[in-house]
Amino acid sequence: MDKLSRIKNKIISSEHLEAKIAYWRFKSHKIVFTNGCFDLLHLGHIDYLSKAADLGTILVVGLNTDQSVQKIKANNRPIQDQESRAVLLASLQFVDAVILFDEETPYELIQKIQPDILVKGSDYNEAEIVGHDIVKSKGGEVIRIDFLEGYSTTIIENKIRDIN
Repeated sequence: MDKLSRIKNKIISSEHLEAKIAYWRFKSHKIVFTNGCFDLLHLGHIDYLSKAADLGTILVVGLNTDQSVQKIKANNRPIQDQESRAVLLASLQFVDAVILFDEETPYELIQKIQPDILVKGSDYNEAEIVGHDIVKSKGGEVIRIDFLEGYSTTIIENKIRDIN
């Protein structure tokens, strides 16, 4: 199997999710879940995701579909389509799985995955983090990670606009 095919195999459909989770549970893996749009992958994302991966043995990233991004962001977003964003995330060695979701929040996805650790940025209070109730009710942890200052998709967009 070529390298690109291996990367794309990390993008899991909802039909295959249950079997993958069962396998990870059977192997006693500690599953970490986080989510986002990850529109323009940058150093801040890499820092955040690598720190999330360090918290367990499996890192699952819920990725907003294009339709979902359009509902929660500005009209000009996403900049990159969902397939491009998914492949870029899946190419990171510390990301074990990428799962697309259409809803505005990953609540249903978190219910299916039942992660041991739920990770979000420190700009959220724990009570605001979607799915915290699910994870806490099963004895899991909700962890907030500080963002790397000076890195964001908005900053990149503004730099590009300033060039033009």
